[in-house]
Amino acid sequence: MTKPLVAIRSVSKNFGEFQALRNVSLDVWPGEVMCLIGASGSGKTTLLRCINQLAAIDAGGIWLDGELLGVREQGGRLHRLTEREIGRQRLKTGMVFQRFNLFPHKTALENITEGPTQVQGRKADEVRTEALELLRRVGLAAKADSYPAQLSGGQQQRVAIARALAMKPMLMLFDEPTSALDPELVGEVLAVMKELAKSGMTMMVVTHELGFAREVADRVVYMDQGAIVEQGRASDVLGTPREERTKAFLSAVI
Repeated sequence: MTKPLVAIRSVSKNFGEFQALRNVSLDVWPGEVMCLIGASGSGKTTLLRCINQLAAIDAGGIWLDGELLGVREQGGRLHRLTEREIGRQRLKTGMVFQRFNLFPHKTALENITEGPTQVQGRKADEVRTEALELLRRVGLAAKADSYPAQLSGGQQQRVAIARALAMKPMLMLFDEPTSALDPELVGEVLAVMKELAKSGMTMMVVTHELGFAREVADRVVYMDQGAIVEQGRASDVLGTPREERTKAFLSAVI
């Protein structure tokens, strides 16, 4: 493919006086695994939320699969899309959060089938078959009828990943998916993400797991104070960073 799946151009985002994103431009290519690293408050999560349209940008533009997100150009002016139109665009992305956000009153299987049946209007039998396969894929085939309270944090996060995949997104966004987990549960979630990366899924991952970034990422992007400071191959950015701010960050966390 000769054009990026995600094209971010001169994007800025403010929360009151705080500038969360400063003139960010970035391309994400089909099948690429990109890891975003940086200190808390550096803009990583905000960037994902802008791509998923959970936050509206203040300047610039974001294109997904060639489509401008959130607005349309008409008569030389930009007009905000309706919530319904934004919802349609959002279906192209799947997002996995720090907290699992599963429906507590629904089983693992029901959590996965809810979106495809209720939002996409797909046939229940077809969706159930796909959901069971997704549970098998994330190592939870035996937990289809379990409720979230009966699952560990790692298992809940794996259900959340399966739930996002059930919507057949072209882009997966992960916002520190292991940060709320006990250390012994982190590996099982990262293993699922590694398999997903091998399958060719395009992924943007905000993470503090530098070992995962080193092993899986095609590209690592270091952000600080809402701006991209450095980006490149994982071995370059994590092994021989060019920028002093990147070096200082890595020396503090490794």
